[in-house]
Amino acid sequence: MAKNPNDKKLDLDIVFIGNSITYGANLENPRQDAPPVIASEILRKKAGIESVQFSNQGRSGFTTVNYLPDSPTFAEVIQATKLLHTNLEHSLIFSIKLGTNDSAISGPKGAPVSKEDYRKNMKAIIDELLRQFPDAKVVIEQPIWYSTNTYNRSKYLAEGLARLQSYFPELESLVKSYSATNKNQVFMGDRKGFNYFRKNYLTDLVAEKGQQGTFYLHPNPKGAAKLASFWAEAIYKILK
Repeated sequence: MAKNPNDKKLDLDIVFIGNSITYGANLENPRQDAPPVIASEILRKKAGIESVQFSNQGRSGFTTVNYLPDSPTFAEVIQATKLLHTNLEHSLIFSIKLGTNDSAISGPKGAPVSKEDYRKNMKAIIDELLRQFPDAKVVIEQPIWYSTNTYNRSKYLAEGLARLQSYFPELESLVKSYSATNKNQVFMGDRKGFNYFRKNYLTDLVAEKGQQGTFYLHPNPKGAAKLASFWAEAIYKILK
C-alpha cells in the first residue's frame, strides 16, 4: 500500500470468516496463534496503519452452506461485525476462506458442494455482507492444500482435493464479476498458501491420525504464522 505521508493512517476492523483453519483448530492456544490473530499483528506494524481490530468467526467443519444468509451462523457473523465495527470511520474488511469442507466427499453440511454451487453460495454470502455493510471490502482467500488421504470424521481423499482445486477458477471469475457491480470492493486475496503447504506439509501442517493413515490438513504454529503472513499481505495490498 503506497501512502502519502500526509494521509491519515487507517483504522481497520477485520472480520475473518472461515472454518477450522481460520479458527485455529489443533493449535494449543487459538486465541494467540490462530491466523487471524497473527495477521492482525502483522498489519498493525505496516506503514499507514493506525490500528487493527478483528473478530475471528472461523468455525470448525463449516462450509459455505453453513454461512448462507438465512443461517443462524450468518446472523452471528452480522452481530459480531456490528459489535466490532462501532466506529464507521474505520475501514471494514471481511476476509473469507471457505471451501475445504465443501470439497469433502461426505461429512460436512452440504458436502460435496459442486463448483457451481460453491460459487453461488459464495456470491450469496458476499452479496448480503455488502448489502448490510455497503462500504465494506471483501477479500477472498484461496483454500489451502490437504493430503489426499485426509479422512477424519469427514471423508476428503483425492476426490476432495480435486474438487477443492475446481473452486479456484470460480473464485477468480466471481471476483472479476464484481468489478462491474461493486468496483474496488471484492478482491482475490491469498493464492500462495495452496502451493506453499503442498511443498511444506511435513514442517507446517499437523500430522493427524485418520481412517487412511496419517494425514495433513491443519496448520501447526509455524504454518499458521505463515498463512497469517499471506493473509496480511493480501489484505494490505487492497488498502487505498
